[in-house]
Amino acid sequence: MMKFKINRNILWTETFVNELVSIGLKYVCISPGSRNTPLTLAYAQNKKIKSHIIVDERSCAFFALGLAKSSGSPVALVCTSGTATAEFYPAIIEAYQQRIPLIVCTADRPPELIDVGANQTINQNNLYRNHIRWFIDAGLPEPTHRRIKHIKATARRAYYESLIRSKGPVHINFPFRKPFEPESYTDTIEKSLIEFSKKTEPGKENVFQNEIKNIADEKWFKEIYKGIKKYSKGLIIAGPENYNPKFPEAVSRLADKLGYPIFADGCSNIRFGKHNKEKILSNFDAFLRSKKFSNKNKPEFILHFGRTITSKALDTYLEKCNAVRYMVNDFGDWFDPSNKSIASFDCKPYIFCQRMNEYLDNQVIKRKPGNWLSLFLNADKTASGIKKKVIEKSPSLNEGRIIKELLDLLPQESHLMISNSMPVRDFDYFASNSDKRISIYNNRGASGIDGIISTALGINTANKPTILLTGDLAFYYDLNGLLAAKKYKIPLIIVLVNNDGGGIFEVLPVSDYGNTFKEFFKTPHGLDFSHFVKAYGGFYKKIKNWIDFKTSFQNSLKRNTFSVLEIKTDSSKSLKLRRKFWKEVSDKLP
Repeated sequence: MMKFKINRNILWTETFVNELVSIGLKYVCISPGSRNTPLTLAYAQNKKIKSHIIVDERSCAFFALGLAKSSGSPVALVCTSGTATAEFYPAIIEAYQQRIPLIVCTADRPPELIDVGANQTINQNNLYRNHIRWFIDAGLPEPTHRRIKHIKATARRAYYESLIRSKGPVHINFPFRKPFEPESYTDTIEKSLIEFSKKTEPGKENVFQNEIKNIADEKWFKEIYKGIKKYSKGLIIAGPENYNPKFPEAVSRLADKLGYPIFADGCSNIRFGKHNKEKILSNFDAFLRSKKFSNKNKPEFILHFGRTITSKALDTYLEKCNAVRYMVNDFGDWFDPSNKSIASFDCKPYIFCQRMNEYLDNQVIKRKPGNWLSLFLNADKTASGIKKKVIEKSPSLNEGRIIKELLDLLPQESHLMISNSMPVRDFDYFASNSDKRISIYNNRGASGIDGIISTALGINTANKPTILLTGDLAFYYDLNGLLAAKKYKIPLIIVLVNNDGGGIFEVLPVSDYGNTFKEFFKTPHGLDFSHFVKAYGGFYKKIKNWIDFKTSFQNSLKRNTFSVLEIKTDSSKSLKLRRKFWKEVSDKLP
């Protein structure tokens, strides 16, 4: 029998990577190191995988997060041992909260080097235990039929857990002993074992298809139908989510059948696109701030799709309601901080709406004549008119009007990543319904301001115009992310709203505490970001007025490098403008 010299680490990792590729893995993001050499070489030499090499592990992980969001498929992450693994953690937390598929591969020291003071060594056993969907320690590589079979099964399960069963980040810890390089031989094995390590079964990418159940026969579905049939005063909430493209039309049709308004979160994506928006409301945050209106018009029944809502006004409104409330999302996750819901059911929202529409086609629902729906439609219309007058026609550069100006400029089929803190809230307040086909992205899982630039850069790899709307602190937090923009010539357009510090704290009671508030909460930085942008090879422009913004944005769409369009605002004046808008809406409502 012919025998071959091999490096067991390389055989091990190549088997693992080949198995992932046979199932469907297309992307990997790698942070360079020594201990992860076997993993890095296995990914690098596989021509079916597109690799991104990003030095900063935190930036690398968020880049992978954005790539997984836009591609809808798992992305592998690779790093060396020690604190490098901890740098992955913030993005893993976000992926866990938003159920984004990441396959995290951390290199590790062998057992004899753990807890003995070995360099670059920490306890990596289930390091991310509170925010991971599945973990396994791969064990030291062994060139045996049984162990090769095990590492193949590990790859298959990692892919399955990350995309289908649990959906979210999974973690495989890989301990390695030296040597790492392919020609540093460690063993002599038979050809049959090499052939077995390379053998993959064709068509495995079809193994993990979801089975669509006939949910109309299930008890929970009929329970929701009974509520729909009983209550005429109902609401549909579409929380933040990247829904299936079939969802907007299906939920709009359901709202038509039921006579319920749809409260569409700005990050729900259903305010945009060519579907019926007659009952999709985008100004609910404004009219629900009216105590008079919200106290008089409370629902009896609520159907909540997607994740936790952005609007504080809607959250307060729901806390004061005693409505029968059900949640429907892909995994039956609980997205109700007020804990007023009865249950959460695991079903894809578009499938639920389609099946309920079909079910309702064969049922007769009698409603008492009333003006429930028209009350909300009229309130939304009133708020929309005042928004145009107070916010959208305000001449000065302010945070509210940026939303309208940006939406007008976005090309069809573009991607918009929205940072946390004030940008995502202003987007929820002021983004009006539009037929423009755009996709909204966010990091609202843990709602941190770290990794925002890197996430947007990962999203941009989908080869569609991608724009990031971010605040100055989030921009500062992820300046390292700009290196990937330079390296891969990613033409991301960054609209930087700079109010010199934590503008969101202006809306909190602590803002009344003068110098203490300024020093300990708002923390003005006084940075000139133009120097950083130019150092990373990007285009920088400080915006003078709205006409300048339009021209600069359109010019940036033609560039093959990243652009930063900085809009300096006064957070106090922007807050006054928001409050003026909310007050006028409240005064106008019956």
